[in-house]
Amino acid sequence: MLKIQSRLPDVGTSIFSVMSKLAIDSGAINLSQGFPDFDCAPELIALVEKHLHSGKNQYAPMTGVPVLNERIAEKVNGLHGSNYRAESEVTVTAGGTQALFTAIAATIHPGDEVIIFEPAYDSYIPSIRLFGGVIRSVALTPPDYRIDWQHVRSLVTPRTRMILLNSPQNPSGTILTEEDMRQLTDITRDTNIVMLSDEVYEHLVYDGLQHQSMARFPELRERSFIVASFGKLFHTTGWKLGYCVAPAQLMSEFRKVHQFNVFSVNTPMQYAAADFLSDPQTYLQLSAFFQRKRDEFTRLMKETRFDLLPCKGSYFLSASYSRISGEPDTAFTQRLTKDFGVAAIPVSAFYAKGNDYGIVRFCFAKKQETLEKAVERLMNV
Repeated sequence: MLKIQSRLPDVGTSIFSVMSKLAIDSGAINLSQGFPDFDCAPELIALVEKHLHSGKNQYAPMTGVPVLNERIAEKVNGLHGSNYRAESEVTVTAGGTQALFTAIAATIHPGDEVIIFEPAYDSYIPSIRLFGGVIRSVALTPPDYRIDWQHVRSLVTPRTRMILLNSPQNPSGTILTEEDMRQLTDITRDTNIVMLSDEVYEHLVYDGLQHQSMARFPELRERSFIVASFGKLFHTTGWKLGYCVAPAQLMSEFRKVHQFNVFSVNTPMQYAAADFLSDPQTYLQLSAFFQRKRDEFTRLMKETRFDLLPCKGSYFLSASYSRISGEPDTAFTQRLTKDFGVAAIPVSAFYAKGNDYGIVRFCFAKKQETLEKAVERLMNV
């Protein structure tokens, strides 16, 4: 028998795959995995078709097709007052997760410490461990998931190599504030700490609040990999198209890994994305679009016994089920899926130690009729 020593012995199938399969097997409405059940703009499909038929079907440049890199630089610089150069500081990636993995691979050496904030997207910890990194976790608690920056300071050592943050945050729906960014700037000043900023929900910020990108703050910008996703921007999660921006020194290291990982990304879709980005409304209207969905889902859920937590960004709403059951959240979501026909994600899955606060996460990036049908079922729980 062939014996292989696993690099990730404690890692199984992701909770997103598990719950989505359970939803399919149970015929449940899938509010678990974070993807829309509505299609992208027909104009975007037409643009892909145009470039497919115009011969844009061979390898793209490793860094991305130049016109898309230019559009990305224009977008980021215009929104945040930064000065990224398309040629040396922008790379198109096979989705946000690949960009996160590549930034970690380019930066982390065995024994390097990485500060993360939980609940956390499930790719962070395995990616760090693959390269010998040591996790220093800050466990945030509901309902506000506020960061204790004094605690963060206490975790910084000479071995701290990276701080990984996600805003708007999945699954909590929280966002970083200007005060958070000031604290982060003070903590990292005069250090060799690299920032990895997961900003894939950058345009899903509500109630007139502003997304606080690392790109807006010069001291943070000079030490940050910033990751974004066209899947979230265009409602095309299946395209696996994203990008990373970073100062040239960091991007040079990023590209060393990227070229041997995926090398380059789907060519016709890059050209289509570049064309589509020429109109800023393609992304500027997203906050209002998803805020309407958040507000409608919130209104509908008032008829249930779930208690919703605040959502300032992303397309996720977390909810306490304390008025319904004292079950562990994993057992509750399985029962919710099988017995009531609605799939959600147990938030304990976003904590390495499985911290269970009796909270589940729903995705509201769904059609109106999907949300209404789901809530009809949830009213019976």
